[in-house]
Amino acid sequence: MSELSLNQNTLIIYTTPWCGDCRRVKQLLDDHKIGYIEIKIDQDPQAAQFVETINGGYRSVPTLVFPDGTTLTEPSNPELLAAITKLGNLNSING
Repeated sequence: MSELSLNQNTLIIYTTPWCGDCRRVKQLLDDHKIGYIEIKIDQDPQAAQFVETINGGYRSVPTLVFPDGTTLTEPSNPELLAAITKLGNLNSING
């Protein structure tokens, strides 16, 4: 598959260290050289509250916030790749 990247803004991923799906999503992003900023909700109460707001009161991770404001929670690899493709090139920095 060709290298994917996100353009002009940054993809944000809310995670916890114990989350297997978080590791899977970060690995997919790294494999495709898609930059992101990782925010660990267990270390940031405001981030945890934000994730709860997006997910109906649940601290569901990974929760991804794209530069256009759209979100994905616990996406499968195909869902995540489809969302990235839909948004086009995203140039981000690894956090």
